[in-house]
Amino acid sequence: MTIRLNGEPFDVTDPATIGTLLDLLDLDARRVAVEHNLLVVRREAYATTPLKERDEIEIVNFVGGG
Repeated sequence: MTIRLNGEPFDVTDPATIGTLLDLLDLDARRVAVEHNLLVVRREAYATTPLKERDEIEIVNFVGGG
């Protein structure tokens, strides 16, 4: 299936969740914020929030520094 990831088309295998998407992208769930169809998703729900065709996902990665 194809979703929109940060504004770009992105193919994922079905079934998929936000958690499996983060794993596929090799992103640490503790260091990102995820928006699913304009709603912010709580970290505890990543593994249980399913993705569907044409869903819109925005991922923001937090970067530390100083």
